[in-house]
Amino acid sequence: MALKYAAILSVVACARATTDDLFGVRDDLHFSLASRATNLDASTPVYKNPKATIEDRVNDLLPRMTVAEKVAQIIQGDIGGWMNLNDPLDDTLTFNQTGLEEMMRLKGGNLWAGYLAPYDKFVYAVRIGQKYLMENTTLGIPALIQSEGLHGFTNKGTIFPSPIGLAASFNPDLVKQVANVTSTEAEALGINHIFAPVLDLSRELRWGRVEENFGEDPFLTGEMGHAFVTGLQSGRRRNTSSTAIARMAATCKHFAAFGSPQGGLNLAQVSGGERELRTTYLKPFNRACLDSLSIMTAYSSYDGIPAIANTHLLTDVLRKEWGYKYFVTTDAGSVDLLISLHGTCDTRECAAKISLENGLSGEMGGGSYTYLTLQDQIKAGTVDVKYLDDTVRGIIRAKFALGLFENPYPYDDYESFIRTPFSNKTLQQADRESIVLLENHNATLPLKKSLRSIALVGPQADRVSFGDYVFYNATLNGTTPLQGFKQFLNASTSTKINYAKGCELWSNDESGIPAAVQATQNSDVAVVMVGTWSLDQTLLWTPGTNATTGEHVDVADLGLVGAQLKLVQAVKATGKPTIVVFVSGKPIAEPWIQAHADAVLQQFYPGELGGLALAEVIFGAVNPSGKLPVSFPRDVGTTPVFYNYLKGSRPLDPGAVMDDGRLNFGHQASRYVLNSPLPLWSFGHGLSYTTFNYTDLKLSPSTIGTADDFAVSVTVRNTGKVDGQEVVQVYMTDDISSVVTPNQELVGFAKISIPAGASTTVSIKVTSSQLAVWSLKNSWIVEPGSFTIKVGTSDQTFAKATLTVRKP
Repeated sequence: MALKYAAILSVVACARATTDDLFGVRDDLHFSLASRATNLDASTPVYKNPKATIEDRVNDLLPRMTVAEKVAQIIQGDIGGWMNLNDPLDDTLTFNQTGLEEMMRLKGGNLWAGYLAPYDKFVYAVRIGQKYLMENTTLGIPALIQSEGLHGFTNKGTIFPSPIGLAASFNPDLVKQVANVTSTEAEALGINHIFAPVLDLSRELRWGRVEENFGEDPFLTGEMGHAFVTGLQSGRRRNTSSTAIARMAATCKHFAAFGSPQGGLNLAQVSGGERELRTTYLKPFNRACLDSLSIMTAYSSYDGIPAIANTHLLTDVLRKEWGYKYFVTTDAGSVDLLISLHGTCDTRECAAKISLENGLSGEMGGGSYTYLTLQDQIKAGTVDVKYLDDTVRGIIRAKFALGLFENPYPYDDYESFIRTPFSNKTLQQADRESIVLLENHNATLPLKKSLRSIALVGPQADRVSFGDYVFYNATLNGTTPLQGFKQFLNASTSTKINYAKGCELWSNDESGIPAAVQATQNSDVAVVMVGTWSLDQTLLWTPGTNATTGEHVDVADLGLVGAQLKLVQAVKATGKPTIVVFVSGKPIAEPWIQAHADAVLQQFYPGELGGLALAEVIFGAVNPSGKLPVSFPRDVGTTPVFYNYLKGSRPLDPGAVMDDGRLNFGHQASRYVLNSPLPLWSFGHGLSYTTFNYTDLKLSPSTIGTADDFAVSVTVRNTGKVDGQEVVQVYMTDDISSVVTPNQELVGFAKISIPAGASTTVSIKVTSSQLAVWSLKNSWIVEPGSFTIKVGTSDQTFAKATLTVRKP
């Protein structure tokens, strides 16, 4: 390895740095303009001292930097500036010297490296770039090397279930492990900045990116997001300073309120006020992101103000109120949207100015690089350099926190970090725990291995359906359900599998349905696999392709596309037990299936072992333990359907259209005369092959002051015949409040394993801040009064008690 790079680095060492423009450098301190990386007294500059505090290093480095160097820190560059990465199979280890120098001069602070490439070529590219920055620029500031890792490291790393599936596990420890694997696989290759997690809320189900979120609930999203950030960042890179506090920079996105666009259309406006912003959209970020080394802003506007230029959101709340001190960046091309979409600027100069001054954020690529105008604007006095300084402080603080000034390089033994036994074990657990059993009439499931035959039908039966944010050909590492069933059954039984596709996901063609019916008639039971589909990051953006979920893929109908429902109905009409599996990135609105299928399973886009995990669950080798992180509507017209609606928002007495066409009209206060606002399956729902009984609910204490915390304890017994996992969920209702509050809110949960016949007592802490309302005076207040505390799901109550908050 050393010999391999020796010749290369000698070439880099010959590179000549361009003459510095010293505009913006302090000339009254302890270094000279002629040698800014050294001290006048020959002592080691504090910013180069690995034992100095991070703040001291930041304060020492910043005044040494020119305005041009500062601007270059906060504009995203690309390793493609010096490497040819167009062919993912090409392994040529050469670079473009001119492109390298120009990229580092203008955009060398954070570099996009989200490419599919051979590992040795990728490592070569990163090493060349970091070596140039460290050894051939005046101050030697390393770069953030950036890639995707929403549900696994994208460059041939381990792919896990999409975030909506991870959330269905209700297991923060598992999510932490998933993020740990993602970070480990990326870290060894020299990546130090991952664009995840997504903390938008899945409250607008037409939006294409529901699969990227942790569900509809702020508390669950905050807990899962916090686990992900912790798993991604915890630890320290090799050979770094003792003051380094992270090995990878997480990126909480999209700040804020991005997931509820008008009409479900990506980039569309989000409507709301300060109370909804505070009580709903900001809570996950406040919980998960205060220690995240970066945050990414949203494309959309909120209450008419573009998120990237919202000084209230990004400065008043994030920086001042919350004290956030690390790097904030815009999303790709979003600064230009101030001109082309929002219409709040007419020039690049205007867009750069208001994004920097109102947002204290860097500029990601994908646009016209408006921040290249900043140096001239600062010289002209139209932009105050203090905003640039404050923004640069955030990114160099993150770099010191990562220990990059000591070691920004890939590891020589990078291959030993990727697809390890721990990665596979974590993947297996994630795929198992993300499956949700929605219906199980007459104990149809689990199936017995003694079955003579089973029909596997449907367009998802022999397909690997990953969510978006995976690279081209990632599905080659996945297991289809058909492969998974063969692997599971062939190992222990003689059960015959009769497979028929039945129809395509994307077609109304019904010509394949008779074959699926025949396969069912020749079998003891049928498993019908239908759903939505997404594509990898190459195909998703390729004209002429189709998908029903993913970034920029929004829908006006939440039902099954094409002939899929007719396929399910035809299979059910055979009279054979029919199990329907939804493989999807969002809820599917098909009330007929809920009413008629013998069993229904939800598998949000799985990871690489999803096909095997599904077989294990269906045959009972694994007891399903997933719970819904998002509610399922009956129809797109009954959305939004999130469980934590404000009191009075869901009047009942619904109507219905019956199977035979009869119209059953609702009356009185019903909002839908021929439908119901109640979901098919609500948040927190999920069945098991065993049963659980809840007793001895206690609040400790049951009366508290306005600043006191309390604990909810309950005894849970496994009353069935098989071992199982249960998610104990605690909900709170503020009985009487000064403003309208949600009918209920999740305030705690715990996932526990209980052997058959055994019991355990669970205690869940609830903080006083979780009882607070955003008051009429625009501040958080815990109001005295009574609160109903229940354990159950959002649509079931297993036990409840009353908490009293006394007056001060």
